[in-house]
Amino acid sequence: MTTGITVHGAFERMARHRHGEGYVALVLAGGYMEAGDRGRLRVEAGQAVFHGQHESHLNEFFRAGARVLNLPSTGADIGQAFGQVDDPDAIARLAERDPDEAARLLCRTFRASTVRLGDWPDLLAAALAEDPTLGLAEWADTMGIAPQSLSRGFHRAYGISPKRYRLELRTLQALRQLPGWQGSMATLAAETGFADQAHLTRAVVALTGRTPTRWLG
Repeated sequence: MTTGITVHGAFERMARHRHGEGYVALVLAGGYMEAGDRGRLRVEAGQAVFHGQHESHLNEFFRAGARVLNLPSTGADIGQAFGQVDDPDAIARLAERDPDEAARLLCRTFRASTVRLGDWPDLLAAALAEDPTLGLAEWADTMGIAPQSLSRGFHRAYGISPKRYRLELRTLQALRQLPGWQGSMATLAAETGFADQAHLTRAVVALTGRTPTRWLG
């Protein structure tokens, strides 16, 4: 992700996409709806969203469009990935001179929010984030939703099928455990819901272009 300000027009839509590096987006004006690996968010001026490495999302901008400041990830553990900052203009001014220091200022003044949208696709996304091994058919039956409606409705909201969303969450979960992992790849595959080591390897390569062993710390 290149640091700096991006400008987006009214009702612009960015299809689901992935960034190889983590970054934080701070909305300076306007706003958008974001649907990604951490759920669906309504992001407005003064709010920031942290994106981890290899996470993906789509964006649908509001009538006013948006001005968004993208900053490098500092690697700070800020807990929740969505929230408010005290003075976005001060962060934007500092970013003109020193993007890294602007990112650190953002982290220091960041106030996390747990607010998420609560339609059934968002409930499913949250359930899958909590348990990437969740059975989709069982969840749909519990909610009284036909399997075809589940797939279509989730795809409209998130730009991806629930099966693919579940697979990518499993892959991200495995990737986050790889640095410092001491066990076998077969054990990691089993713990993160993959059928076997080969399945894990294919998923990691598809997401990152590298095998799991290349991500070992």
